[in-house]
Amino acid sequence: MNKATVIGAGLAGCEAAWQLARRGIPVTLIEMKPKAYTPAHHSPGFAELVCSNSLRSDQLTNAVGLLKEEMRQLGSLIMRCADETRVPAGGALAVDRQAFSDSVTRAVREHPLIEAIVGEACEVPEQDAVVATGPLTSEALSASIAALPGLETLNFYDAAAPIVSGESLDRTKVFRQGRYGRGDDYLNCPMNREEYEAFYRALLEAEKAEVHGFDGTQVFEGCMPIEVMAARGEMVMAFGPMKPVGLVDPRTGREPYAAVQLRAENREGTMFNLVGFQTRLKWGEQKRVFSMIPGLEHAEFLRYGVMHRNTFLHSPGFLDETYQMIARPGVYFAGQMTGVEGYVESASSGMVAGISLARRMLGLPKVDFTRRTAIGALAHHVAHAAGDFQPMNANFGLIEPFDRRIRNKQERYGAIAARALDTIEALRSNPLSCDFDGETAR
Repeated sequence: MNKATVIGAGLAGCEAAWQLARRGIPVTLIEMKPKAYTPAHHSPGFAELVCSNSLRSDQLTNAVGLLKEEMRQLGSLIMRCADETRVPAGGALAVDRQAFSDSVTRAVREHPLIEAIVGEACEVPEQDAVVATGPLTSEALSASIAALPGLETLNFYDAAAPIVSGESLDRTKVFRQGRYGRGDDYLNCPMNREEYEAFYRALLEAEKAEVHGFDGTQVFEGCMPIEVMAARGEMVMAFGPMKPVGLVDPRTGREPYAAVQLRAENREGTMFNLVGFQTRLKWGEQKRVFSMIPGLEHAEFLRYGVMHRNTFLHSPGFLDETYQMIARPGVYFAGQMTGVEGYVESASSGMVAGISLARRMLGLPKVDFTRRTAIGALAHHVAHAAGDFQPMNANFGLIEPFDRRIRNKQERYGAIAARALDTIEALRSNPLSCDFDGETAR
């Protein structure tokens, strides 16, 4: 049996290595700690949690809670260790940071089919590999990745605008219209002069988050934070992303003083991006200030805007829905560098990549988790997202909508979750997919 290589022993890499090994595939796991550390890492252990110790909601009516349960059903190492080391946190799953890392490290190192070695990988292997080196990938490996066939761009700064739920918008204020009557691809939030001036003042006064690698004097013109734009002058936004030219507010029959445009993030129109609203405001401040925009007073934020140094792939067109390179089958990527955001999401990508590589090495067909599951919907987003691709957390906007209308949001999310878990159970019950229980399919 050939050996698989996994580069990086974070959450995604450890999950990928575990999924390979439990299917009988020998694994070489390469981790540069403790020989070398990124600026964000300090512990020699695997699966180090560099930010919060919370893996967020554990409720099935929350998309990341559903993602966790799907992973549990599929035999996730990360979820097993998280459940073993959890600490009280209400409806969230929080862990003892050190105990969690120790648990993952022990399980990986003790597995007879996983050989963990210390070293820095400088090149992407030709085959049978999962690359899961995270958002602070070393310069040498980043250069190797950037030269891979089919990769449109490798980004070193992550600048993203917030995304809101479509159903949470006030449609009595928001209107659908393209500029100068050119289609209706955008939703528009019109502002009068008083609303614009109040919003402008709030932006100037809002508290900003510290950004690793961004010292406050650097301005990236292609992804300028909206608050930096405001600081350049009161009318800069109104002549930029908030320009009202070519729009007519149907409530007044006139051009608004300014307008915020929303662009659909998916075909179903369940998620909308605030166009041009890249930001480094603190998340609480984003909720407070952006809720001043007419039509967004009660908006549900599916993702807050972020700006920080990051290394992530332009995955659509480069990776498929199993996180495999399209131009080099047998090489997979996992973790935040694929464009997923969050601990659990990173581990889920490692799970899909590990399962998929194992099945490839065993001569088994691919498994499509489908957009009816959270784990599959996230993978499909990474592979097929349109427009300005940016990192994404798990959310219900990614998952295939339910086939009948359920007005109550919690009931609707509960129904979607039940359908997702039924889909996972059907995959586990399929004779061709029995390796989901850790038994190699014959």
